[in-house]
Amino acid sequence: MAEQETTSALAPRLAEEIRDKLIAGELKPGQRLSEAALSGDLAVSRNSLREAFRLLTKEGLLHHEPHRGVFVATPSMASIIDIYRVRRMIECQAIARAYPNHPAVARMRSAVECARSARDEKDWGTVGSQNMVFHAAIVDLADSQRLNAFYAQIAAELRLSFGLLASPELLHGPYVDLNAALVEMLVAGRTKEAAEALESYLLQSERTVLAAFSRIDVNT
Repeated sequence: MAEQETTSALAPRLAEEIRDKLIAGELKPGQRLSEAALSGDLAVSRNSLREAFRLLTKEGLLHHEPHRGVFVATPSMASIIDIYRVRRMIECQAIARAYPNHPAVARMRSAVECARSARDEKDWGTVGSQNMVFHAAIVDLADSQRLNAFYAQIAAELRLSFGLLASPELLHGPYVDLNAALVEMLVAGRTKEAAEALESYLLQSERTVLAAFSRIDVNT
């Protein structure tokens, strides 16, 4: 009973840590997850890890193949379309109603600065990670823990869709300066303009991801 209680208590935290790895781009679509390696890295029992796997499988971030193991999910085109639909609903509303001096604005600016430095170094993985930080900060503008928790799942699925693309520079490069422009609009109190710019930005990003995904489908 004690072991079950410990496993039950640990599983959500472990699921969050693995989800963070997905958002950071450390785990790739289709990658097989090693129970031995992950349980060692996270310093937990395999039972606790399996329960975390179960939670993430329910979220659609992992999937289990009998006699083969647990794998990182590969997003479908339909799921990518739905992710962007949700992003426009959440992020555009959050920025439209934002307070220019909200603490999340400083995190947005910091993410832009880190992304610019990484872009100069051609470190596109870090540029992508900072872009994820930037958009999570946009959601923070809404001051809703429930939205933040929900968006974490969306962000993990989104990063998996990015992981399918051959050119991270094409995907992330143009958005560093667009992110910077959004910050300046927000600081100036031009929240309606920022929301409209963000909607156009997300539509452009969606088209880029779907076009690349279509080419992958054709070639597989």
